[in-house]
Amino acid sequence: MSFEALMSATANMNLEDVLHDCRPILVVHKNGRVHRFIGTKRVPPSVDSITGVESKDVVIDSKTGVYVRLYKPQNVKKVGVLVYIHGGGFCAEAASSPLFQNYLNNLSFKANVIVVSVDYRIAPEYPLPIGYEDSWAALKWVFETNHDEPWLRNHVDLTRVYMAGDSAGANIVHNLAKRVSRVTYPLKGIILVHPYFWGKDRIGSEENRVGPVGFNSLMDKTWMVACPDSSGSDDPRLNPGMDHKLGELGVDKVLVSVAELDILKDRGFYYKDVLLKSGWKGEVQVIETSDENHVFHLLKPDSVKSVELMNQIVEFLHS
Repeated sequence: MSFEALMSATANMNLEDVLHDCRPILVVHKNGRVHRFIGTKRVPPSVDSITGVESKDVVIDSKTGVYVRLYKPQNVKKVGVLVYIHGGGFCAEAASSPLFQNYLNNLSFKANVIVVSVDYRIAPEYPLPIGYEDSWAALKWVFETNHDEPWLRNHVDLTRVYMAGDSAGANIVHNLAKRVSRVTYPLKGIILVHPYFWGKDRIGSEENRVGPVGFNSLMDKTWMVACPDSSGSDDPRLNPGMDHKLGELGVDKVLVSVAELDILKDRGFYYKDVLLKSGWKGEVQVIETSDENHVFHLLKPDSVKSVELMNQIVEFLHS
């Protein structure tokens, strides 16, 4: 459903008792109750009937309950691993969302990789940096644990580890890649699909583009609900152009995907520009999909352009 359709569906809400209005993602009531409009459906792990990919959930922290959903293609020996961070504005969705179950079954099958999909705790109940820390714990679990988990112990080549995410998940991936430079994890590359980056000042075509009504305000409000201790939209975690240590990104190659109709498109190109000017020595590529909008590949997975994007990601994982 489009941004406009979601806004229309929630237009007649009584907002008298609402503290934070972040429609169409969520509203937070004055009594603390959170009402989410997207990303609430859940599905169990399974064996996918089409691809044969098997999934299962593994708790990585018994204290917090944080878990990962693992995806394993059929008949694998030693393959690469993709740590995947889901989107949802830091405030919605989960590793068990049907959107991501479907997408990652297909990605695991087509790329022939083990996928580790992180179920990080979401805001506002668990404000950032909790989502960053949960995702970092999952990356550490992949690299550092003397695995009792047989899928990782028997089938994963730890010299071929990638991270990927969409929207807010792409933001988390970027911020984790900054930390990798301070440890010895041999992370090969990252994939940022329609990354949730923003800033106080409009860039590129943002000022003149006809985006969804209220979207600019939604970006600002959702970030502050997700990260209430933040300094605002120029927080370096949200605006890489304000990060004086951006050149410390701990990978050698980056793939950024943007969509032509997505109001976040210019942030993807801006990310490439500031990354190359930061002193970072790797390779970064931006690919743009024409006539499509934010996370179209999740909403229309069988479309020609979604398949094309999937193939580009698979190629990057094997480059």
